[in-house]
Parts: sequence; structure tokens; C-alpha cells
Amino acid sequence: MSVNAALAERFSLIAKLMDVLGEDRFKVLAHAKAARIIGDLAQDIEPIARLPAPEARKRLVELEGVGPKIADKIVEFVTTGTIGELDELRARVPAGLVPLMDIPGLGPKTVAVLWQQGKVEDLAGLKRIIADGSILNLPRMGEKAVAKIEESIALAEQGSQRLNIGLATPIAERIVEHLKKVRGVKHVACAGSARRGRETVGDLDILVTATDPGAVGKAFRAMPEVRQSILAGETKSSVRIAINPDMGRWTLEGQHGKEAVEPTIQVDLRVLDDSSWGAALMYFTGSKEHNVGLRERALKMGMTLNEYGLFPRDDADEPPQKRGIKPVAAKTEEEVYEKLGLEFIPPELREDRGEVVAFERTAKPGKGAGERGSRGADALIELSDIKAELHAHTTASDGRLSILELASEAKRRGFHTIAVTDHSKSSVIANGLRPDRLRKHIGAIHAARDRIKGITILAGSEVDILSDGSLDYDDDLLAELDIVVASPHVALSQDPATATRRLLRAVRHPMVHILGHPTGRLINKRAGLSPDMPELIAAAKEHNVALEINAHWMRLDLRDTHVRAAVEGGALIAIDCDVHEVADYDNLRFGVMTGRRGWLTAEGCINTWAGPRLHKWLRAKR
Repeated sequence: MSVNAALAERFSLIAKLMDVLGEDRFKVLAHAKAARIIGDLAQDIEPIARLPAPEARKRLVELEGVGPKIADKIVEFVTTGTIGELDELRARVPAGLVPLMDIPGLGPKTVAVLWQQGKVEDLAGLKRIIADGSILNLPRMGEKAVAKIEESIALAEQGSQRLNIGLATPIAERIVEHLKKVRGVKHVACAGSARRGRETVGDLDILVTATDPGAVGKAFRAMPEVRQSILAGETKSSVRIAINPDMGRWTLEGQHGKEAVEPTIQVDLRVLDDSSWGAALMYFTGSKEHNVGLRERALKMGMTLNEYGLFPRDDADEPPQKRGIKPVAAKTEEEVYEKLGLEFIPPELREDRGEVVAFERTAKPGKGAGERGSRGADALIELSDIKAELHAHTTASDGRLSILELASEAKRRGFHTIAVTDHSKSSVIANGLRPDRLRKHIGAIHAARDRIKGITILAGSEVDILSDGSLDYDDDLLAELDIVVASPHVALSQDPATATRRLLRAVRHPMVHILGHPTGRLINKRAGLSPDMPELIAAAKEHNVALEINAHWMRLDLRDTHVRAAVEGGALIAIDCDVHEVADYDNLRFGVMTGRRGWLTAEGCINTWAGPRLHKWLRAKR
């Protein structure tokens, strides 16, 4: 685990333990924010923390969300391996309560009630008070709430984890299309983290407006993929839906054979009033932190914001919608943002990473502003902008398509360029090409150009970056290629400093065009490398190398926070599907989502450039 990840984990735990103990709310929020920011940080925080104490503290507090006390704890952890305050908090809370807070629906405040009033100190204690019914005597613990806790416990014991966006999105799309066909349905959309394009999702939120809520709920619960109905209300239903665990080149880890448990995901349906559609869609899309920022902004403007709309603020205790107060805005997200003095903020940006300030209508264009005219949603890269695929494999290595099939599909999808980049010789498991085979392959690619008109076929290679940073082919062979994608495939547990030196050596190589999937991670399976991204980004800019977002939903590498750092650092980005079969082209949308989450514009992505411009850029290294 990297130092950043370890610190994020510890600050998150400090926030939870403080919340359980009822400590100052601002301290809780400060540690939770620090956990989020450090976890998303592109640079390695350890070298900063190891500077002489005054300089380390000065540099750390320059990071957004890191105050002097948080900075001191960072230094303490890096230099000693512990945080004294965390040890003290752990001593005050039974150790068995900490795992309970990882169970969906059991937040710190609920766990505090279970502990202080229900005498629960671990999972066994929770099961005991559920079994004897005494949990029903605790505050906010009705039969429905307890049933939901039981379900969450069962899922936690099955090893449930967040689901990759590439598996969750098709499920959401099937549900949306199914519900659109129900009579009386006007609006239907998927909200939550799936709409924001996060790389993993915990569950799915489907929102609907309809004239007959009962019919929508019935149609939802009757879908053939439903394996369990959890809640069947008039306007809210919850089910567990089966997942198709087809992960292409990778397999789903877990039980197999007769003991296998069919993977499922919870899906919640909410049937809403049409008049509050926009406010509800905004609320349920989140993120939680983004919503908090919007509510704070509303309060400063003399209004109050909730899932039913934006209302004039008054001192009444009862919610305004229950008193018949007319909202200032509610019907569309656009009008809610407008009344808050904001341009429409795309869902992918709603993560409390400066988007509210950047999209103020009175603000000057800032970081993330695009070149397509106005600042705002229309500045971000879109799927239709992509016109070239620069990382693809054929049957010459581990792909399933011939050169002609690969190029024909790229042409069918409207691309002007396709790069054939089969694996280099060290990728033995991927049937990597030895130099003599590569030279023959280059000849075959050149021959294919005469057979398919209307698309440029580039002869390239995905060249392994060896553990010391050297490349897998000699320079004279690299010079024969139109494009070189240099990628790490081995030694993916190197320490950050070693990984940084390794990748920098590849970026500085004069014949490298693209640094492919720079960390080598596989989401939920392999952490990959943790290089110093700001240093890598600066080198990429200096040497005119593009950093890749590998669009396969198991990779999404670069990740969104790395993309944001690259955009701000002025480095170029490539979005590639790493095509091995026709279906891989469809992963492009996940790469674009990740680019949008990193505030990427079309201008900053080489795959959007017109053919002559792209080809001139490639030739500049030859």
C-alpha cells in the first residue's frame, strides 16, 4: 500500500471513530476531507513529509484541505509509522465496531447507538440483538431498517465489493430501457456514482417519473434478472439483480463450481413527482460532498436546497415541500444550477474538486476551461470527438482480429487512423513478437494499407518497459515503427521512487510517443505502480509524450485524478481502447468518462486531432 493510500485509510478511520465518540463535527469533517484529498492526490506525499520539519509543514499546508494539524499527523505517520491520535481513539472504541462501519447502512452514528444503547461491541453482538429482537427498542430501528441491516450483513459476509463501471453500466442501461416501455413513464435515468462515471459503484439508483408509480414498481421487480426483492413500496423498490461477470481478458475472482455464489448488485428504484425531477436527479446523482457544497451555497443566498427543489429559506422546522411552499427551481438540473448562479455542472465533475467555484457564472475561465468557445459543460471532451485508436492488437500477438478486420472495424466507427501495436518480445504470455517477426508484421501492415482505403493504418508496437526502464527493442527497430506505445507489464510492485525512475526513462526515450497504462493497475485486482505523477507529467510535457487513459474498464489507467493533474500540468492525453477484439472498441466511453472526470478537453487529447495534425506529431519523433 502506498503512503498516500495508508494515510487516506487512517484519516478516514479517525473521522469515523471521532463520529462514533460524538466529537466536534468540524474535526470529523476535516479528517474525512483530508482522507479524500490525500487518497486522490496524484503526487507521492512521502518525499514532502520527509523534508525538514518547517519546510514539510509549509509544503503540506499548501495542499487543499490540509491544515497545520493534519500536516503534523502526516509527518508523524511518515516518520514513525503511527498516528498517536488514532491510537488513542482506537483505545476508546471497541475494536469490533470498526468492521461494522464497513457494512452498508451502518454509519458511525448508527454504530454509536448500537454500542452505547444496545451494548453491541462486534458483529456477533449485533447478530445477537437482531435475533432476540431487542434492536427494535433502539432509536430509528424499525422492522424495515433491521431487515436492511440483516441484508447488508449477509452481503458483507459474502465478500461483496464495489462493482466495476463496465459491469454496472449495462445493467443500468437495460433497466432504463425496460422501464421506458412502461405506460405512463415520462422520465427515467440512472443516477448515483454510475452517472458520475466513477470507476466502481456500490449500487445503482434508478429514478422515474410516471402517472402510475405502482405499475413501474411492479415492472421493475418482475425483471428476469431480479434474484431477490428487498423492498416493494408504492414509490420505492429495492432488488438484487444478477451480474454478468464476463470480464473479457480477466476473470472474476471468487468461488467457482457448485459452491459459487451468483454475483448480484442492489438496485434502488424511486418514483418521483415530475415537478421535482431536476432537483431529485441532482440530489441522487451526488456526490455527497458536491451536494453539501450546493446546500451551503444556497444558504448563503437565502435559500434552502433538498431533493424536492430549491426553496426560499425561512425559520420553520417543517420542510418547505410539506408546507406547500413553491420552489424557486426544481423541474430541471439546469434551472437549479442557474438559480444558484452556476453554469450546468456535468455529472462527471460533481466530486467537490473545485467545480462549484469554476462554474460560477461571474467567474473568469480557469483551469479546466476549454477551447470550444464558452467555459463549462461544452468544453469537456465527448465520445464523438475521438477519431483515432492508437493502441490495438491483432492475431499476431494476443488479439482476435486480423489487421484487415481491425482496420475495417475502426473505419466503420468513423476513425481516420488505427495503430496496430502488437506486444513486444518480452510479453511471452501475450505471444510477443521477436524482432524478425515484427519486421515481417510491419510488412503485412504496409500491405494492408493498399487493401483498405479511407483509413490510415499505422505500424507500431506496444513495447514493454522493462524493470530498469529500458525498452524491449533496440533503437534501430523502434525507428522502423510509425508509433511506439511504451507500457509497464512486469515488476508492478516496485516502490514509488523506483517506479518513477523507470517510467521517466521511458518517457525520455526519443522514440516513445505514448506512455501506455502508466501504473499497470487492474481495478479491484491489482494496485499497480505509484509513481510521482507530477514529475512524470512534467517530463511528458517536456518530451512531447502523451499519457494514456487505457479505456478498458478493468484498467482506466490513467485514473481520473491523474488526468486532472496532467491537464493542469499541460501534458497531452491519449484515450485508447487497447483493442483485442471488436467489443473492446465499446469501452471507449469509459475512457472518455474518465477524461471528463479529469476535466479533459478535446484539444488536450491526441485521439481527437485531425489526421494531418496527428500524423505530423507522430513523425516529429522520426
